[in-house]
Amino acid sequence: MSRRDDLIAKYAADLKGKCGVTPDLDLLTKVTIACGPSIYQDDASIVAASDKAELETIKKRFLIGKLGLKEGPELDKGLSDVIDQYGRSNRNKYRAVVYYLLAIRFKREKVYT
Repeated sequence: MSRRDDLIAKYAADLKGKCGVTPDLDLLTKVTIACGPSIYQDDASIVAASDKAELETIKKRFLIGKLGLKEGPELDKGLSDVIDQYGRSNRNKYRAVVYYLLAIRFKREKVYT
């Protein structure tokens, strides 16, 4: 198994165990690949959900930039809902898992096909 495959298995376990979601492994793989080398860097692979600047960056670069959504309060609500789903008290929120959940939440899975 490659290092990326190991990470995808870890992300799938988080989705099942912490988020209560049975992941679409094909979509999870595509989201993980799209995250690029950040998944291999300890700091970059984790979302700091309490950092407002980081959440704003996710909103601008991922939700608006990658998923093509329009700016609005529903983006903040969706991001907050995903963080709640993952568990605010959960220290390690993997970026690929958060992005996967956001793509599902906003019904933008087709961005990855």
